[in-house]
Amino acid sequence: MIRIGHYFSTVGLLVGTSFFALSLTPSLVPRGDTVQGIISGLSMAAGYATGVLGCVLWRYFELPCPSKRIQRIIHAVVASLCALLAISFLLQASQWQNDIRALMGMEEVPGVRALWVGLVAVLVFLSLLALGKLFTAIRKFFSHHLRRVVPHRVSVVTGLLMSFYLFWAMMNGVLFSSLLRSADYSHQQVDALIEPEQSQPQDALRAGSPESLISWETMGRQGRRYLAGGPTAQDIAVFTTEQTKDPLRVYVGLNAAETPQERADLALAELERIGGFNRSLLVLIAPTGTGWIDPAGVDTLEYLHRGDVASVAAQYSYLPSPLSVVADGNYGVESTRALFEAVYGRWRDLPENERPALYLFGLSLGAMNLDRSFDFYDIIDDPFNGALWVGPPFRMDTWRDITQRRRPGTPEWLPSFRDDSVVRFANQAGGLDQGEAPWGDFRIAFLQYASDPITFFSPDSFYQEPAWMRDPRGPDVSSDLRWFPIITMLQLAADMAAGKSPPGYGHEYAAEHYFDAWVALTEPPGWDDDALSLLREHFSEIK
Repeated sequence: MIRIGHYFSTVGLLVGTSFFALSLTPSLVPRGDTVQGIISGLSMAAGYATGVLGCVLWRYFELPCPSKRIQRIIHAVVASLCALLAISFLLQASQWQNDIRALMGMEEVPGVRALWVGLVAVLVFLSLLALGKLFTAIRKFFSHHLRRVVPHRVSVVTGLLMSFYLFWAMMNGVLFSSLLRSADYSHQQVDALIEPEQSQPQDALRAGSPESLISWETMGRQGRRYLAGGPTAQDIAVFTTEQTKDPLRVYVGLNAAETPQERADLALAELERIGGFNRSLLVLIAPTGTGWIDPAGVDTLEYLHRGDVASVAAQYSYLPSPLSVVADGNYGVESTRALFEAVYGRWRDLPENERPALYLFGLSLGAMNLDRSFDFYDIIDDPFNGALWVGPPFRMDTWRDITQRRRPGTPEWLPSFRDDSVVRFANQAGGLDQGEAPWGDFRIAFLQYASDPITFFSPDSFYQEPAWMRDPRGPDVSSDLRWFPIITMLQLAADMAAGKSPPGYGHEYAAEHYFDAWVALTEPPGWDDDALSLLREHFSEIK
């Protein structure tokens, strides 16, 4: 194999540096320098491995190699090309990032710190390279000892498989488990924190009050935040002359009961205690992984229906959504299904003319868990009124199925499904009030931004261009974004894990867009266009 010194593959460095340079190109959301350095280091390592693999295959097929004199020339040329390529793309990286920021209404940054990005990338690359060399050494060790008892080729394959197993056992059973336990403990401590500004409610109709069936201390940090927030009847009355009410909110924390079924029963009992089924609208909410509920998603609904709203939610984790899925992918589904069955079962037993309109609401992982919590065949004879899924994760089965079966000619980032009578999609510009056929009594609404990496990440981008990158593109996606094998998947993964964007872009959903979605979905009565415009302006000012 052609090498520079005794440590690096020339072809590996050339391909790795190419990957490094291409990783500096824009993706969906702006990236900070450290995140950029990490993703560039990972990309460089992936490119290096690709180049080394190519060299291994070249030697395996016994293809001719250049002479040592030619090798020295290649070394010099490759070193020059690598330096020029890296410097050229680093100089353009600032402009690419600022173009995305301008697209999202953000201030420009002075420039990417090329030295810092390069240093972080090199450290990540060298760490992974050392890990790769350790893997190779272990493989050779196994193969060498196996060669005494089995044929050479068998020893090579067996040694490779044994090395993979050993590394997987170490990474998954030791390192990953330790990190997960540490994350679990730290997030549990944060979840138990009672912030001083969140005093226990005293109103008997408030969950967590002394009369409540749910202890204030067991609700968790996010639950207490949710119950302490929200508008009052007086807040809502500023925008209407009609009678207003204090909205009713129920939240059951993870520590309120041992099992998902017990927590669901407790939530139902508390909802009945405060009269939630006597309101005109009832919304069942699935939080995100940490138990967080986006206040803008509920506040807007409560204003639109003048406080005549009851909401109920149950926490199923205190880990961030990605970690929650990894820790136990079905646990959130089990908890959400128990809550749905309890609330929907009680709602279905009520006379049709005496029960509230029932809607489901979920953001991100909450949307996916709620989507998996019921079977359409179980509700088809008596369906709830509708659902609002916001920022649906790319793994959400219903979203994927509908998107893949969209009407020809409609883009993946804003598809149309059949005649729009059941399912509709919206983004920053709306879209729920448009359809070939009238929207039926049972309604499913998706609110998604084209720049949301949680929605538009795809493992398939490792080897093929995603459909949403083709023209026409979403209004919030950079025209400079290009697809590159392997690299694009790493960029989107970084966007998903550490990308930051202002409200109205990426995975940050703006209150005004929630407002538009709820107006179209629930059609709140008694509002004229002027009053709705005034209220929407109020939410458009919330950042």
